[in-house]
Parts: sequence; structure tokens; C-alpha cells
Amino acid sequence: MTVSDVAPADVEVWPDNEKALDVFVQMSTQWRVGMNGPVGLDYSVLPFVMRMQRVPRSEHPEVFESVRVMEHAAMDEMSEGEA
Repeated sequence: MTVSDVAPADVEVWPDNEKALDVFVQMSTQWRVGMNGPVGLDYSVLPFVMRMQRVPRSEHPEVFESVRVMEHAAMDEMSEGEA
């Protein structure tokens, strides 16, 4: 088995979503985990990540909302195996 055997397929990202996706990917090590698994992202790190990704301050609310949408989708995916 090689990496290409398990590598996910490429997905198209619309330009409007690139910043939010970049921030979400950089937040991948910031999951809060409880006794039953992941409970959400640690938002206290989000301002630092947005600065490092050079997201203009005026776009922070929009990027934050997009990150929350991805967070909820990820939580749904992670909890699917538990049902």
C-alpha cells in the first residue's frame, strides 16, 4: 500500500472560500477533546491563526463564520461512527 492508495481525491475550492479553508486547516491541531471525543475547536487560538494567515481584520467575522460551518461539518463526520 502506498500514500496514493489512501490519499483523498482533489477537491475544488472556490476562491471566496480559500482563506477560511486555510484557517480551518491551520486550526487542525486545536480541537478540544472531552471524554466522548472532539467537542469543537479552541477559538482562543483563532485570532493568532488569522493573523498568521494574513486575513484582513475586516474579513475576520466572515472567515470565523465559515470556519464554524466547517467545524460543524467535521463534527458531524467524526460522530457518524459513534451512532
